[in-house]
Amino acid sequence: MRMYDIIDKKKNKEKLTKEEIEFFVKGYTDGSIPDYQAAALLMAICINGMDKEETVQLTLAMADSGERLDLSDIPGAKLDKHSTGGIGDKTTLIVGPITAALGVKIAKMSGRGLGATGGTIDKLDSIPGFSSDLSDEAFKRQLLDIGMVDAAQTLNLAPADKKLYQLRDVTATVDCIPLIASSIMSKKLVSGADSIILDVKCGSGAFMKNYEEAVLLAETMVDIGKMAGRRTLAVISDMNEPLGKTVGNSLEVLEAVEVLKGSGEERLLTLCRELSAGMLVMSGMLGEADPGNEALLDKARSLVDETIVSGKALNKFREFVRAQGGDDSFIDDRNILSKAVLKRDVVCDKEGYLSNCDAEEVGNVSCLLGAGRLTKEDSIDSSAGIIIHKKLGDRIKTGELLATLYTNNEDVIETAAERLAAAYCVSSSPIDKKSVIMGVVS
Repeated sequence: MRMYDIIDKKKNKEKLTKEEIEFFVKGYTDGSIPDYQAAALLMAICINGMDKEETVQLTLAMADSGERLDLSDIPGAKLDKHSTGGIGDKTTLIVGPITAALGVKIAKMSGRGLGATGGTIDKLDSIPGFSSDLSDEAFKRQLLDIGMVDAAQTLNLAPADKKLYQLRDVTATVDCIPLIASSIMSKKLVSGADSIILDVKCGSGAFMKNYEEAVLLAETMVDIGKMAGRRTLAVISDMNEPLGKTVGNSLEVLEAVEVLKGSGEERLLTLCRELSAGMLVMSGMLGEADPGNEALLDKARSLVDETIVSGKALNKFREFVRAQGGDDSFIDDRNILSKAVLKRDVVCDKEGYLSNCDAEEVGNVSCLLGAGRLTKEDSIDSSAGIIIHKKLGDRIKTGELLATLYTNNEDVIETAAERLAAAYCVSSSPIDKKSVIMGVVS
């Protein structure tokens, strides 16, 4: 078998066999296939696509390129959650404790942020003493002891994906649904969970800018999960404005705590309720593990609300933070977390209704303030970020507070304020507020 022939075949819009896909993945992972040939095939896939069977085979080959986390000796349902990346997305910090408090085991490996979208591990690392680096044994022990663990990826999981993503990033082949789906799902399939819930973001602050693309990605990943023997559910959520009212690591942790205490921004709470309910139903704890059963979902939503009101979800979050070495005193005293030295209010220069937001630009502004990294080597200022005081559809007056910026870098704060203000549009007419839940694929 020759790589040249595989490239030529896909260039001519032909379907690749399981053996050809495995040959490519194995050869590129071990270095026998050079970058230039791998890049040629990626571009051919990007232009001519892959059908469902090809995408599944690519995912499985990538999953088999390294180790797998075996959780079969842990009793009960094990669930994993993945977000395709959004601005202000702190749902894992909320959904994890809620579902774990309800008896579902949450086995999650999270990533660090790169660019406008933040990473869950960066948020958790803003907690004093918190350790995201766990051994395989420690990961499983914590899952068994408290039912929830969230750690940085330390095992050699799906190394083909890591290598291929680095190549895609510099060859303009990132925006390809078969490649996106196989990248995400190859990592999910080796993480040990038997059910997977996906939060597929859609809008100006997401990779999928329109609903049709988001649905196609969601359907592709759900199909992959099903064919690989995993119960899989995808919730498509709106990312045309930041989720919640904060962007930035410490700020988002504090907002997550507020939600677990029973308050918090409505859209954030709605999405977390839906994700948690879906996970609870998929666990089978309420009977049939059918995430399309609306009666079961209604029961699950009620249980989610009760778990927050009773304080059980917040207590589980405390337990989780302590288990991974964190100082949980910030839950009662928010001043424990680091604070930025500089603060800058951004006010509106018009009167009317907030009608549009460039959510990606809001994320870029948070990076400028120090809350994100542009390269993997960049350091993050966990105290930097943005508090957003108004949401789309809200009425706003001239001179009224739109957002507050926090940073330790005096050189960027004025530019950041200008860019943040320009990211929002004001209309003279009222607009309808959109639901954060755009659709569900199960």
